[in-house]
Amino acid sequence: MRLIDMLGGSSVRKCLVIALSGLLAFGAVAAEESSAQRPVRAVFTGGEAPSLDVQDVADRIVQSADNKQLPFIVIDKAQARVFVFHPDGRLRGATPALLGLAIGDHTVPGIGQRKLSSIRPDERTTPAGRFKASLDKDIHGIEVLWVDYDSALSLHRVVQGTPKERRAQRLASPDPAQRRISFGCINVPVRFYDEVVSPAFKGTYGIVYILPETKPAREVFTFLSAQ
Repeated sequence: MRLIDMLGGSSVRKCLVIALSGLLAFGAVAAEESSAQRPVRAVFTGGEAPSLDVQDVADRIVQSADNKQLPFIVIDKAQARVFVFHPDGRLRGATPALLGLAIGDHTVPGIGQRKLSSIRPDERTTPAGRFKASLDKDIHGIEVLWVDYDSALSLHRVVQGTPKERRAQRLASPDPAQRRISFGCINVPVRFYDEVVSPAFKGTYGIVYILPETKPAREVFTFLSAQ
């Protein structure tokens, strides 16, 4: 004899309804807990006080999941500062950086194929935008984070440069204007690259968001306008 016949159809149905209700309730609680654990803002640690633009962009990246659960970097050109985040929006580290000499959010067409000596001062921009970035070697066999390979834009350890550029001294300067000296690449301290950037992107790729300096961020990042 079937179990349903032994217990009675109505009794079994009541048991099934109770069990189903319990499962639904458990699922709702689990969903609420999952939602509660998901950050709704980027978390800046270590006493870091980002600009309003950085906070806004980082928050919206987390809220919209625009980084696709990948590590990401936000670069504040106005303050010449780099912020590296875990995939969930927790700050992994921040540092001053050297950026392109020229003010501008565009990339000069074909600049990635030109010799450095042919690049004029007004062409030395760090372009704004959203970039898919990954670790790889440069032409000298040194690891860098390629931000935009076609335009030869990368984030790397600070290079010595020429004596008159004083890159090490500029990197230590509290004045963001003093940190505008590169051909467009993002230079960070050696230790920061080795201990923060490289481990964050090891074995994966991530997203680099470079904030604009000549126009509103909403004109560059569509997720800022999304509802």
